Amino acid sequence: MSDMKDIQGQRDYRRINIKKVGVKNISYPVTVLDKARKTQKTVATVNMYVNLPHQFKGTHMSRFVEILNRFHGEINLKSFHRILEEMKIKLQAEAAHLEMTFPYFLQKSSGQAQAVGMKEYRCTMHGSLEKTDDLVLEIQVPISPPVPSQGGQGLPRSLGHWGRATIRLRFKHFIWIEEIIQLVEEVTSHDLCWPTATDCTEYTLSVESITTALGRTLEDHPAIAWFSVLVENLSQGYNTFASLEWHNNPAVS
Repeated sequence: MSDMKDIQGQRDYRRINIKKVGVKNISYPVTVLDKARKTQKTVATVNMYVNLPHQFKGTHMSRFVEILNRFHGEINLKSFHRILEEMKIKLQAEAAHLEMTFPYFLQKSSGQAQAVGMKEYRCTMHGSLEKTDDLVLEIQVPISPPVPSQGGQGLPRSLGHWGRATIRLRFKHFIWIEEIIQLVEEVTSHDLCWPTATDCTEYTLSVESITTALGRTLEDHPAIAWFSVLVENLSQGYNTFASLEWHNNPAVS
């Protein structure tokens, strides 16, 4: 029985470029670095795609997952780069792209005596490799008002959910996810009040003031080369937001 032809791998002489081809929404168990516990196991949603030159009709979609499987879910800066390299080489692509979104959990005190819970942060690693590689780390940090004082014997008051801060950054060298979260929460958790509180006049929650404060904090970090900040207030029927972008080299856009 003769071998089946690789139709997808055959040359295409019509010079019609497929901009991107790949697989998306792969649910995949991964292990990421954790400063306190060395590693943390979580489940990521993975998108993998490449830019194909015009002479190729397509590619075998199974090859994307085969490449991912070879790294056994161990995700760090070095393995992320190696996955992109393998995608580009083995799929003969002009450029390779990898996106990995996962929940990251940290132990946090709830403000009550001896009460410790787990808090979830949504993280995404965006990577691409053409002639050089580019990696952007994105972290979403929930913003809530401070723990209200509890009086009487009734049920504890709900903290509510004011909004979120989305931080995207490129870095000069390794930086812990926990470190970025801590920097953000030092701003979003310090002396913040509900705008309607009668005794709150100065440090009111506003998208503009939080965005500015986060920008000032992040620009002083020696490991960060570029960042963007998006702060959103989640209201019923609409959201308000403020954003900024910063690069440590003003000559580079």
